[in-house]
Amino acid sequence: MASIKYEAIRLISRLPDQVSWDDILYELFVRKQIELGITAANEGQTVPNDEVLKWLLGNVSS
Repeated sequence: MASIKYEAIRLISRLPDQVSWDDILYELFVRKQIELGITAANEGQTVPNDEVLKWLLGNVSS
């Protein structure tokens, strides 16, 4: 696996030249969240779909 620094540089280099600091931070944040989600899923730290559906339907107000 490539280093985090290398991946960050690669991600930033693919952004347009006229990018803002906020755009760069957003892209890095999203990438980090994706990595955390993949790690959690690989470690079995997920919620089954039927439980999520029950929770969602139970929290819908009519």
